Amino acid sequence: MSIATRGGDGGETSLLYGARVPKDHPQIEALGAFDELNVEVGGARMLASRSEARELLVHVQAALIVVMGEVAGNDGGAGSAGKPVFPQLADLELTRLDAALAKLESLGLDTAGWATPGSNPESLAFDRARVAARRAERRLSSLPGAGRAVRPLVQKWTNRLSDVLWLFARQADRQA
Repeated sequence: MSIATRGGDGGETSLLYGARVPKDHPQIEALGAFDELNVEVGGARMLASRSEARELLVHVQAALIVVMGEVAGNDGGAGSAGKPVFPQLADLELTRLDAALAKLESLGLDTAGWATPGSNPESLAFDRARVAARRAERRLSSLPGAGRAVRPLVQKWTNRLSDVLWLFARQADRQA
């Protein structure tokens, strides 16, 4: 079986539950943004010097897979019992990010003004992941206008993730 199904050759692609949409549909744009975010988080995880950051990013990447499933679905993916067929992002993931945020904020990192990314490869990787998270958040925010509901938890989690990535970058700047 080939990965090339040729089903997208005409400029359309399938959502998780079979609906066909143009490849530039807001839902596909959001899915692509989260896919790019997952790649950037992987790069940041690879370069992270602190084990706490690497461990958190492993959880983040697992959560991103779940979020991509939510974004790729249509009609919420409800089965016959009205419950989602695939996993959904859990409250625990937001709690995990909030705990990391509080811990990072307690370090007294310099967060005043604009950052100039690139003081070292680690901080650059976190900043790249942060801007990818902001892009994914913007794409996610466009979905209700396209008729696709977004669970508030997913929106909050994505917003919080970019804050955590910002602070990881500032922590890496401090080490430079």
